[in-house]
Amino acid sequence: MSPRVVFDTNTVVSALLFPTGSLAWLRQSWHGRTVIPLANKATMQELCRVLSYPKFTLAAADREELLGDYLPFAELVTTPARPPALPQCRDPNDQKFIELAFSAQADMLVTGDKDLLVLANKVKFRICTPAELLIAFATTGRPDRLG
Repeated sequence: MSPRVVFDTNTVVSALLFPTGSLAWLRQSWHGRTVIPLANKATMQELCRVLSYPKFTLAAADREELLGDYLPFAELVTTPARPPALPQCRDPNDQKFIELAFSAQADMLVTGDKDLLVLANKVKFRICTPAELLIAFATTGRPDRLG
């Protein structure tokens, strides 16, 4: 069974916008169902908002195409309106990823954000960087078997 993974917005955006970049392999991992991305209303709203940033110069059709390369592969999760008591992220805007991972019973949260990475030993799910996930793929063939 493929691990269920929460990817933070920056990770998804990098994988989608830069097809030859360092995170391009993530697209293949969710296309091939090697991982199951998890999303909820809050994370999808943020992804849509970020893809609309002027610096990316994406037309609406381009944004729609990029979302079409991610959303069909994601499992949409309903998170409670009143989240349970969880460790608080230093950046309140990132708390949604902790709440999603907890509510969805995710295997891991993948992020490059230090505000999320510092919570790694304070939650039941694994928090790792994309590089650590890639190493797990390369060394074990299984992304859920991080060193």
